[in-house]
Amino acid sequence: MAEKSLAEIQREVDRYISQFKEGYFSPLSMLARMSEEVGELAREVNHQFGEKPKKLDEAENSIEMELGDILFIVCCFANSLGIDMTEAHNQVMNKFATRDANRWTPKNVEP
Repeated sequence: MAEKSLAEIQREVDRYISQFKEGYFSPLSMLARMSEEVGELAREVNHQFGEKPKKLDEAENSIEMELGDILFIVCCFANSLGIDMTEAHNQVMNKFATRDANRWTPKNVEP
């Protein structure tokens, strides 16, 4: 499958949501949904890397699918508020490059 840009992903999510009369949920509902999805991710991470094995009758999920669910709801949230996630990402990366420029030890520099 070909790579998609973040803008393409946002448009794909919008096309999907736009086919339903209900449209996007309210921001508060989406925040609750996002919290729910992050909880499901935490559960999967705990099953794979933590001390809590899955129950025999528990649904087979994956970290990959849970991250996909989170990306979907993030796109829904952004779309509903008219936020360009590519621009948001660029702003965050600029913040890290400036504010945190000397916070971490570069791999190519010996301490």
